[in-house]
Amino acid sequence: MKIEFVASVAVVTPHPPLSRKLFVDAIGLPLTKHADDEYYFSEAVPGTKHFGVWPLSQAAEACFGTKEWPADRVVPQACFEFEVASEAAVAEGGAELEAGGYTLLHPARTEPWGQTVVRVLSPEGVIVGISYQPWMHESE
Repeated sequence: MKIEFVASVAVVTPHPPLSRKLFVDAIGLPLTKHADDEYYFSEAVPGTKHFGVWPLSQAAEACFGTKEWPADRVVPQACFEFEVASEAAVAEGGAELEAGGYTLLHPARTEPWGQTVVRVLSPEGVIVGISYQPWMHESE
């Protein structure tokens, strides 16, 4: 698998207002609310293409299709998404992870906003995504 860059870093939190208090109020990151949900993010934090405060309920929905994180899984603390060169490379990356003994949280899929992603959970509780986001490649 050839990683192009780190596409996204997000804190995964069961208490979004408390996390936003740290990242927005205390640290002063320029995070804005996404649509009508509790996800706050910015693409203007130097050193990363995307930084977010991701509610645990939304992470559970993205990975399992339910708002509750499964009790038999380590509760994630963060999410890192690594960008590859194409949609096909996402599926290939997922196959490599499975061949290496990792269980996918979900297979490669294209989200409604256009990102193709496959995710696994690290032993430490980090959601690790292999993704392709076309808009991050447009300037190439």
